[in-house]
Amino acid sequence: MADATLTAQDRTEFGKGAARRTRRAGLIPAVIHGAGDPIHISLPGHATTLALRHANALMEITVGADMVLTLAREIQRNPVRDTIEHLDLRAVRRGQKIEVDVPVHIHGEPLVGIAILDTQNLRIEVEATAIPGEIVVDVDGLSDGETIRASQVSLPEGVSLVGDDHIVVSVSVPRSELDDEQPEEAGGEGESEEPAAE
Repeated sequence: MADATLTAQDRTEFGKGAARRTRRAGLIPAVIHGAGDPIHISLPGHATTLALRHANALMEITVGADMVLTLAREIQRNPVRDTIEHLDLRAVRRGQKIEVDVPVHIHGEPLVGIAILDTQNLRIEVEATAIPGEIVVDVDGLSDGETIRASQVSLPEGVSLVGDDHIVVSVSVPRSELDDEQPEEAGGEGESEEPAAE
């Protein structure tokens, strides 16, 4: 099931001036790749922005009499306003397996120390219509110095790992806590070890 259903308008004008006019009309210029020749369209700005708040949002786009399933391939944003200025979309098919990056989320509390994400995303292969919103990594019971590698992460059914077996989460005790646990040395700073004069 698609995360969003959008109706596109055909885009016949190109260039910076045409793109500005499209955005002023509350639309986002976009191109769909992978469905034959590139399809140049304009999408409703607000609805598209809402859909793309979720990673790997699957969008069902109606273009004339056709319907195309798409994923965002590249999102160009305004560096000041953070609004979407242009979209490159990838056409996908139901049942098609694709490679995507999915956010990693930590669950639980380690026994000692704190859990630190060493990577923000995992590269996985999955059916285009079954992309998980996140990959959860359970850190309950881990101690200082322990790690979880990509191959040790529990993946949903139908999902397989792509890429090298890197560290995803590591557990460590903050340096400040280690310093607090160090016993104070006998004799404070500035105390003389010489005997007092009689």
